[in-house]
Amino acid sequence: MKLPSRIPFMAIRNIAFAVTVVISLIGLGSLFKHGLNFGLDFTGGTLIELTYEQPADLELIKRELGQAGYNDAVVQSFGSTTDVLVRLAGDSPDLGNEVASALRKIDDTSFEVKRVEFVGPQVGEELRDQGGLAMLLALGGILLYLAFRFQWKFGVGAVGSLAHDIIVTLGILAFFKVPFDLTVLAAVLAMVGYSLNDTIIIYDRIRENFRMMRKADIIENIDVSVTQTLLRTIATSLSTALALVALLVFGGDSLGGFALTLLIGVVVGTYSSVYISAPVLIWLKLTSEDLIPPAADAEGVDDRP
Repeated sequence: MKLPSRIPFMAIRNIAFAVTVVISLIGLGSLFKHGLNFGLDFTGGTLIELTYEQPADLELIKRELGQAGYNDAVVQSFGSTTDVLVRLAGDSPDLGNEVASALRKIDDTSFEVKRVEFVGPQVGEELRDQGGLAMLLALGGILLYLAFRFQWKFGVGAVGSLAHDIIVTLGILAFFKVPFDLTVLAAVLAMVGYSLNDTIIIYDRIRENFRMMRKADIIENIDVSVTQTLLRTIATSLSTALALVALLVFGGDSLGGFALTLLIGVVVGTYSSVYISAPVLIWLKLTSEDLIPPAADAEGVDDRP
């Protein structure tokens, strides 16, 4: 059987692996040196809910708070365009009135303070721990899923690529001191799902090509499989990236961290699906025999994967 046309992606797998190691080490170094810039969701602070008579301009409110000295304020819509949630570091019981007074000195727009609540650092620490546990459970579940659906070597490759994606993404966020809040954590978990989806599509094609290309070795199989899925990968990654760029530019501060994190994840996830998850199968010496069910192999009934 004549092999389909293919791009020799795996010809540079060793160079790509060296680049991967360097980037991962830089990401880890950035995490250890700078640490994540945890937002008020994790560190605790004061929540102030304001209700305006007219739809509120969030960017204007943030600038006004900055002029009043509250440079770390997080301003978000809350329920409707007239309800605004302001989050600030600090636990002063008069902080709500202080913020209201500062805003009224700069802008005469009519509003009222509906509630002021303090979120302690203990709650923030619990959220941080639960977020980390959720990520570990997700990785463990992925390993088990791929081990049962494909074979344990596929699970090792997928988890290795996901670990790379998380390390690099968090390293970039730490280096640029992007506030790490619940929306960014949600983006990291969404990135895990996105990257896994790319990897599974390539793995499915590799498994199928073991049956279609019986005389091909694992390197030829991977090259053909990645080539066959390349247009789909480009179309999906490009369309997702365009949507995220639009969110990053027009979404404001409340969606900026989410969009930036997921945009980084799309880039590193696409790379890792080709140059981490696939080469691991070569290093683990995956063969068509690995995909034969043990029972069928023992009875000699069927030798197809």
